[in-house]
Order: sequence, then structure tokens, then C-alpha cells
Amino acid sequence: MTPASPAPHISLTWTDHVTGTRGYLVVDRLVRGVSSGGLRMRQGCTLEEVAGLARGMTMKEALHFDAEDTGAAYVPLGGAKGGIDLDPRAPEAYGVLLRYLRAMRPYIESVWTTGEDLGLTQDLVDRAADEAGLVSTIQAVYPLLDDEAAARRRLADAFAVTVDGIGLDELVGGCGVAESALAALDRAGVAYGDARVSVQGLGTMGGATARFLSRAGLTVVAVADVKGTIGNPAGLDVEALLAARDAYGTVDRGALRAGDRELPPDAWLAADAEVLVPAAVSYAVDAGNQALITSRWVIEAANMPVLPEAEELLRRRGITVLPDVVVNSGTNAWWWWTLFGDIGTDADEAFTHTRRAMRALIDRMLSRAEADGCTPRAAAHAIVSERLPVMAERFGWYR
Repeated sequence: MTPASPAPHISLTWTDHVTGTRGYLVVDRLVRGVSSGGLRMRQGCTLEEVAGLARGMTMKEALHFDAEDTGAAYVPLGGAKGGIDLDPRAPEAYGVLLRYLRAMRPYIESVWTTGEDLGLTQDLVDRAADEAGLVSTIQAVYPLLDDEAAARRRLADAFAVTVDGIGLDELVGGCGVAESALAALDRAGVAYGDARVSVQGLGTMGGATARFLSRAGLTVVAVADVKGTIGNPAGLDVEALLAARDAYGTVDRGALRAGDRELPPDAWLAADAEVLVPAAVSYAVDAGNQALITSRWVIEAANMPVLPEAEELLRRRGITVLPDVVVNSGTNAWWWWTLFGDIGTDADEAFTHTRRAMRALIDRMLSRAEADGCTPRAAAHAIVSERLPVMAERFGWYR
């Protein structure tokens, strides 16, 4: 158990009366009566998984709390997560999502703010929420806003922004992941042009991360999707692959160039690269397949992609894991920076704010890890354990 919460505030299992599909909601902690965390849909999703993700959300909120920044409008929330045990490609998926949201409506209206996560898009969640009779999937936070109407317009305007054909909401998370990797390279004195990258997952987070790292000068040598790995030691054309992917991040192989190779599913793990980015599913790296990894850094863009025993084995081999609770926290923070008015709707402003915040977090975590002689994850946990009592004293939380 992490220091985020000794026990969840709410933990429940829902069974769809039509299909028998199971769904889950865990509210790990309430801060000022509200929690934050997305809704995922994947076959095999469990209550234990959702509980771990909810604890992670508590940590992400706490990590973005700066006790010294009294001018910030965004204040931390508690952590929560929802999950549905179903393949999002299944014909019955939308109906199950709709019924899940109807069942969870009392929680969404009062204590749980949510949005897209693995297997779901924000557009789909919003459409189902509207059909379920919800005002918004984040309406529980509205009582904390100074000007609800202006805040809602600001967030809607931000979601309407696109950059080179991709929505701003899809890009900010990848911007934060990329900045985390760049901060690690900078601390180690590694030039961007000398760094190669392998990415698992070319969906929202993985695709945006690949774009930002490629544009920073790194060479993306491998990407993986549900069909397998695409590799090219000379570098992949990231923009072409992004243009050729479907809504689930699967790349049309007809877009591959002559030098691109189709490789087995696990080939992304063994890619000759300095930076490895698991950006797809949880539990992707275990005690067995971690032996394939030769990279210097593993940057956790997905939630909980590296199992604890695998992380310990990687540490023993001199491979550093930058944890998900820091690395992929930019998306959640961007929602609240925008809604509360700390930033506007301009993409450049969003990226600048995200880069500055993520670099500060990474530097603080890595400095703490060096000082304490511990892993970056342990350092992040230590920072959270110090911040939660300050948050409680300033804002209160309810269990």
C-alpha cells in the first residue's frame, strides 16, 4: 500500500444486468469532497487494478500541489478511478458504457470527476454521459469554481483546439511524458540527437509522446500496437504512422516505408534504444520479459506498466524507471489548470506550462532519489507522504 491512502473511501463492483459485464469504481480519497480519475475499458480489468490506479491518482494530485504557490487557482483533488472489464471493440461496448454511467450517476454528480482513459475516447465518454443524463463527467467539481460558466466555456474551447490535426487534449499528456524523458537526458548529459526511443502503444499517450520526442530530435526506432512491433534502426516516420492509425492506435501496415520492418509483439522491449516508453496497457513489463530490456531509462507513460518485481530487477541492472504517477500526470493537471483558469486555451501556453511543471517535478523527484539513495518511485512516494498532511491541514479531506 502506498502512502496515498490507508483504505479507499469508496470501493464497489457493478454488474451489468444485460451482459453480465463487471465494472468498478474506487474513490481512494476525497479532498474538499471531490476526487479525480479517468474511466478505462479493457478486457481483464479488475477491482485490484482500479484500486491501484485510484491510489496513483491521489499521488498525482498531491505531486501537483505546491504549498508555496498561493496564487494558483487549481487546488488538488482526491484520487479515484473507474474500470469496465470489456474489450472496447466489442459490439455491446457502448451500451455497457452507457449503463455503467447511469449506475454511477450519483457518484459522478457528487464526488467523482472522470474522463477518458485506456480503451475510451473523451468524445465517446461525453456522448454516453449526455445520453445518461449527466450535465458533465466533471460536474462534481463545479461547486469549487469561482465562475462555473466561464470555466466550462474555457475547457470546451481548449478541447476544440487542434495542433497539426490532433486535439490539444490528446497532446498535453504526451508533452508531459516527453518532457520527463528530456529532463532525464539533460541530467545525464545525453544529447537528444544521440538518443533512440522505443514506444509501446501509438494511441493518445503513446502517439503524442512519439511526436514530441521525434520533434525534439530523438530517433524513434520502434513502435508497437496490437498487431505487433514496427521497427527501423534508421528511424521511423512518426508523422506518417500517426496519420495511418485508427481510433485505437493500430497502424495501417500499408503506410510502412521500405526500411520499416514488421516484428514480433515483444520486439519493442528489446529495441536498441536509450529510452523505452510503455504507453499502452498495465502490467506490460514483468519479471520475465524485463530481461529483454537494454535501455537506460523506462518512462512509464501508461498506468502501472512495470510490475514491482520487474522494476527491482531493472534497478539491479542499472536501468532507471521513471514512475507513472509523475510521468503521465500532465493530462489530469492540464484539465484542472484550464478549468480553474491558471492557463488559457492557447496550445503554446498549455505546452509551456506543462513542460515547466513536469520538468520541475522530474528534477525534484530525481534529486530526492539521489539524496535518499532510493528509486525515483520511492522518492515520489516520499514527496507525496510529505504533501498530503499539508493538503489536509489547508483544505481537509473526507474519508
